Amino acid sequence: MSTAMEKDVELKEEQAAPVQHDPAKLALLEEMMKAGLFMGKRHAKTHPRMRPYLFGVRNGMEVIDLEETARLLDEAMEFVKNKVAAKGTVLLVATTPVAKDAVAELAKKLGLPSVTERWLGGTLTNFKTLSKRISYFRKLKTDKEAGRLEKYTKKERLNFDRQIEKMTKMFGGIELMDRLPEIVLVVDISKQGIPVHEAKLLKIPVVGVMNSDTDPETVQFPIPANDRSEASVLWILQRLEKAVADGRKLAAEKAAPAKV
Repeated sequence: MSTAMEKDVELKEEQAAPVQHDPAKLALLEEMMKAGLFMGKRHAKTHPRMRPYLFGVRNGMEVIDLEETARLLDEAMEFVKNKVAAKGTVLLVATTPVAKDAVAELAKKLGLPSVTERWLGGTLTNFKTLSKRISYFRKLKTDKEAGRLEKYTKKERLNFDRQIEKMTKMFGGIELMDRLPEIVLVVDISKQGIPVHEAKLLKIPVVGVMNSDTDPETVQFPIPANDRSEASVLWILQRLEKAVADGRKLAAEKAAPAKV
């Protein structure tokens, strides 16, 4: 680390030392610390625009400023809550090994669409055409369950089974997505350039979990955090779950008839 950088880090630590936090905020920061959200990537890979959200460098690794993460996470989850309250849909995207299973599980629990395998080019920008393929996929599954494929030969039924298996991998997470989402939440932005680009073209806001090597200006709602840790990702997803639950509660309250 350069002398200038060392001085910057020391100065930031000195300025941060006397700051007094309320107990709730301290507890939150401790939670985030235990979940490992503070662990950035190597200093050599740091994106210049990420510096305002970093605390300093330790042993050549960036330390993410958890106060900034907490602030930006609150802004992102408030946005999600309000969109969900207005009947908006959130599309979850995560294809890295540490995040994909947790995202798929949460998507299933909340009834949200998700992409946890390879992103299909045009999932958003060519959604009309993609919807036709998804409709065919649904029909194929329905026909099989109803026994309507039994009239075909064994070879033809085998071919249908292979189609269903292939399309389950491609469309399984977005099978019930009947319209474009109002928000796309992406874990590990550095690995998801195509979905972020497609969302940008369609002016769909993106909430992005990103590490210190990523440009925060590529999305509307950046969340600086350790995206290589399952514990860190799970902690953030718990916040998302609460935001969605709160949004649905608000929507239900708005829909309920006024009491006389």
